[in-house]
Amino acid sequence: MVVEQFIQGARPVYERLAEKGRMMPPGLEYVDSWIDGSLTRCWQLMETEDPELFDEWTANWSDLMTREMGRVVDPGEAAPRAAGDDAASRFCDI
Repeated sequence: MVVEQFIQGARPVYERLAEKGRMMPPGLEYVDSWIDGSLTRCWQLMETEDPELFDEWTANWSDLMTREMGRVVDPGEAAPRAAGDDAASRFCDI
């Protein structure tokens, strides 16, 4: 999951996106995104087998936004990790 904070607001981000696209290297895949109501922060779900690809991508946008990145897992994976494999079934319906 990538959390972006727009430095100069959303307008320059969307202008560059319209002009140049996402500018992502091969192997880094965009899945989905959500923007907050004030248009200052964006959450992007991305997939890759090579986390180093984020460096190339973020360099293309570093003048317009800051980023925080972290691995996320779905509840089906989180429950066994949180409770241990034997107790996972009681958490999967959350």
